[in-house]
Amino acid sequence: MHIKEFISKFSNHPVLFVGTGISLRYLNNSFTWDALLNHISKEMSNNEEYYLDLKDECFENGIYHYDKIATRLENDFTEILKKNRNGNFKEINDEFYNQMKAQVRLSRFKIYISKIFETLDYKSEMKKELQSLKKVRKNIGSVITTNYDRLIEEIFEFNPLIGNDILLSNPYGSVYKIHGCVGSPEKIIITKDDYETFDKKYELIRSQLLSLFIHNPIIFIGYSINDENIKEILKTIFTYVDSNSPDADKIRSNFLLIEYENNSSNTEVTEHDIILDTLSTIRINKIKTDNYLEIFEAIASLQLPISAMDVRKVATVVKEIYSGGSIQVSITEDLERLENGDKVLVIGSNKTIQYEFQTSAEMMVNYFKIIDESNNQLISLIDKIKIQSQQYFPIYGFSKINSGIKKTGDLKEQQKNKLMSIVEKISDHHKTSHRTIEEINNDIDIPKSKKIDAIINSVWCGNIGLDSLKIYLISCSDKKSTDYRKLLCLFDFKKYEKDNDSTLTPLH
Repeated sequence: MHIKEFISKFSNHPVLFVGTGISLRYLNNSFTWDALLNHISKEMSNNEEYYLDLKDECFENGIYHYDKIATRLENDFTEILKKNRNGNFKEINDEFYNQMKAQVRLSRFKIYISKIFETLDYKSEMKKELQSLKKVRKNIGSVITTNYDRLIEEIFEFNPLIGNDILLSNPYGSVYKIHGCVGSPEKIIITKDDYETFDKKYELIRSQLLSLFIHNPIIFIGYSINDENIKEILKTIFTYVDSNSPDADKIRSNFLLIEYENNSSNTEVTEHDIILDTLSTIRINKIKTDNYLEIFEAIASLQLPISAMDVRKVATVVKEIYSGGSIQVSITEDLERLENGDKVLVIGSNKTIQYEFQTSAEMMVNYFKIIDESNNQLISLIDKIKIQSQQYFPIYGFSKINSGIKKTGDLKEQQKNKLMSIVEKISDHHKTSHRTIEEINNDIDIPKSKKIDAIINSVWCGNIGLDSLKIYLISCSDKKSTDYRKLLCLFDFKKYEKDNDSTLTPLH
């Protein structure tokens, strides 16, 4: 079955289970477990054979026990740093002693691991695929990962949860970091003791995750077919669910393993048997491929009755109600009876209740996120939003994603006319040759009230590139100002207008 057809059958928001393979795919500073320990040992000892000896000593029953290697390495790492306070690892010692002074005990070894993964060094050749990955987040309920880095948080903008925080969480819009995170070195799980402690505490976390696995499609990505994480999850599920029940069939039909195969463009999902133990075999769905663009497109194009973002917002409000917050709850079928409030949770007839996820102002604030996600569902609300004739609104980019907007023609004309009006009124004195926005802002000869005109003219003439303007807009602190909206409409027009309208020529 083609991947798009397979995913289109999902009736709920998928849960992503993300492994090391994803970080290795997109980051230069990522490692397998073996490679990470090898890297640390070389940095520490300058001796390649030191790590090989450790591996040899931790080889049992035909496998290398990396948790035991990590334990040995942590002990040696600590002793070496104790003896050499201001050596190559001075920064790690500084952090350790500063934390100890603050009554916080951390492992030097784990501090160093957190430093290794602290920044995200993206592979430039994967930029297009990363943009495609961003588009799936609107349909993803939550993410579970064994990775330490912050790749998923940055791409998805989800809330990271570690350790006991998982137990009190809103699953929608969350990243469950079950093996810890660089932001909390003390919670990193890597040594034998860490895993033993984790296994004792995992039962409560397991029950939290089990609910997700039963009610949502599960997509494993960044793992191999033989990964113990996959087997452990399947064991967990079928310990509680009868393998011959309708629920088990539903879970199996919703379970997908994406396994990497170099240079493969395969798009077909096939069935595969996983042997859990000597007596148990579970059939799952699997795709072996290097064609991740096709997979991400399939997830992004999934159409569900309600978006994951809507569920996140409702869940957040409900949580505040449960916690005894200051939200007033009213049950009504007549919205006119409700008083204005910051948050409203309405229960009633769909004939009398209307819901808009975002206003036009909010859509402009979130413009780049909506574009990155190709968020069709949200863009379709433009036809339900009242946009005044004097209002700045960037329709060109939105209409490229959703061609079904009925207001497109009128809004394009409105946006074009407003831009033309601005450009035609810019005085020659404010038409500069500056090539950056910073230069314009620093030019004392341009009055503060006219700097926006100078920026618009420089962008219009091509002196300032759209990439620079985008960076400026994203970093802008006041995204509700008129100046921001003017520049956003200019960016949108220049970026997405392809008709070369002869009436809109640069004014020099």
